[in-house]
Amino acid sequence: MDTHHFTVQGMSCGHCDQAVRQAIRRLDAQAEVQIERSSGRVTVRSSISRGALASALDDAGYPEIPPEAGDSDPA
Repeated sequence: MDTHHFTVQGMSCGHCDQAVRQAIRRLDAQAEVQIERSSGRVTVRSSISRGALASALDDAGYPEIPPEAGDSDPA
């Protein structure tokens, strides 16, 4: 399993947390999802590709904020 880090827009409540978890777990029921709502940070351990996970988050209404120049996901 790989670890992927995302910063997403729009997470403001517990319902948002649940929606994000459901979006990820529709692709990978065994995914480990950690959410830091205040920063919009979502960390996912999964065998699913980063691109597929990002697309699922976007489809759920939580688009990824592009990383700053020089800041990248090592996984």
